[in-house]
Amino acid sequence: MQFDDLRSDMDSLLATKGGVAGAALPRRSALQLALGVGLGLGYAAAAGPVMAQTAISTPADGLTEGEIHIDVNGYKLPAYRAVPAGKSAAPVVLVISEIFGVHEYIADTCRRLARAGYMAIAPRLFVRQGDPMAYTEIAQLLNEVIARVPDEQVMTDLDAAVQWAANNGGDVKKLAVTGFCWGGRITWLYAAHGPVKAAVAWYGRMQGLETLLQPEQPIEQVASLKAPVLGLYGGRDAGIPLESVQAMDAALKQGSDAARSSEFVVYTEAPHAFHADYRPSYREYAAKDGWERMLGWFAKHGVA
Repeated sequence: MQFDDLRSDMDSLLATKGGVAGAALPRRSALQLALGVGLGLGYAAAAGPVMAQTAISTPADGLTEGEIHIDVNGYKLPAYRAVPAGKSAAPVVLVISEIFGVHEYIADTCRRLARAGYMAIAPRLFVRQGDPMAYTEIAQLLNEVIARVPDEQVMTDLDAAVQWAANNGGDVKKLAVTGFCWGGRITWLYAAHGPVKAAVAWYGRMQGLETLLQPEQPIEQVASLKAPVLGLYGGRDAGIPLESVQAMDAALKQGSDAARSSEFVVYTEAPHAFHADYRPSYREYAAKDGWERMLGWFAKHGVA
């Protein structure tokens, strides 16, 4: 387990290799961010105030991107997809959202991955339970939507996304998954469920109470991990204490071969959601360094 200090003076030293949007990419104006002008997505109100000065905008030129529909046993599941235009057999990355759903930040993350050569797919995994964009309060969103999403449903939806990718030009022999917050937990679970070769979990919960809809937590599935997971966590995350990271790190050492190959990086001064560039929690050094580590992790494990 590695512990990295947050050092803002290093931001300018970090090169952005084909993915992290940095100084070369334009920033949206406050009006665009508020209204979602030209985006078709906008930002989730429940996530709080949008930080116009840091929110990253990745251009779509040269990409095939937009909404798709994935067949899940007859149900048409909407998703956002971005891939280099004209590229065949692109490696595939499933992108799992925060509780705020597939809004502009997640779509932009997909475009960043597409610019790095991937087919990135972000399914709208809450759509049967409700629309996160319709909520202004996190507590209400959690109670009325997120808490009602079964893990089994999510795993089935992700399996269907993989099949869609296979049928539409993606190379699912080179499959990875990454996710943020709620999606970080799902990333751990899908690495134990699906045919992925690499996984990167951004500050996803690994322990917690079991429920009928969430019968197991990631720490209970280390023996089943099929892909090595890179865990990127904040040392000042108020919701995921370092003790939880340490407990998972210890459990991984007793797990499958993939579990024993998993790693953690903890950014000691970073809070939760340090990659969310549109929120006050954003920490540029940790976000950029984590992104480079993620791309390196994919390449190391054959997803490139």
